[in-house]
Amino acid sequence: MPSAHHLVAFAVTALVIIVVPGPSVLFIVGRALAVGRREALLTMVGNTLGATVMLLAVAFGLGALIAASAVALTVVKLAGAAYLVYLGVHAFRTRKSLAEALATGVKPGSTRRVLRQGFLVGVTNAKTAVFFAVVLPQFVDAKAGPATAQILVLGLVFLLIALCTDSLWALVAGTAREWFARSPRRLELVGGTGGLMIIGLGASIAVSGSKE
Repeated sequence: MPSAHHLVAFAVTALVIIVVPGPSVLFIVGRALAVGRREALLTMVGNTLGATVMLLAVAFGLGALIAASAVALTVVKLAGAAYLVYLGVHAFRTRKSLAEALATGVKPGSTRRVLRQGFLVGVTNAKTAVFFAVVLPQFVDAKAGPATAQILVLGLVFLLIALCTDSLWALVAGTAREWFARSPRRLELVGGTGGLMIIGLGASIAVSGSKE
């Protein structure tokens, strides 16, 4: 079980990366703006299920990697940090995407279809995959027990935070469409700031060591 210090530090880091609009947020916002809060929340549920599958795959594969090879973990960390910087640059350059999602929206669909689409977005979300594979292991305490179990606990914290923030995005987008539509630049600012935050996170991971 991770220490309280590791849990708090991880929760703060997770919150920073989660609130930045990515594929999942864009899809959820699109649902909320086009067809309302119900479908947005269903999309969020499907997305969370997809992220859970990704977490399980990373936890059991990466847990063994951490225990077996510090060199391999370092390579994964550096590769992931570089990809986070790439994602941050991309998010900054495409900061108008959230405003475009507000303008276009999506068509309504059946409950099963919405859940399936949300799942596919969640299980293929590159930002979440890199976070689970690269950022999360930095908070594993070698003295606190098996790495796999700690990754699962930390991943659960991530998913709970994501549920809260994604719900907020869905509810806000579903109830404040006109307010957002009057000033798309507000969403551009969110996307641009988020991109810079991801770049900073990637850079800090690249130059830091694992927390023990």
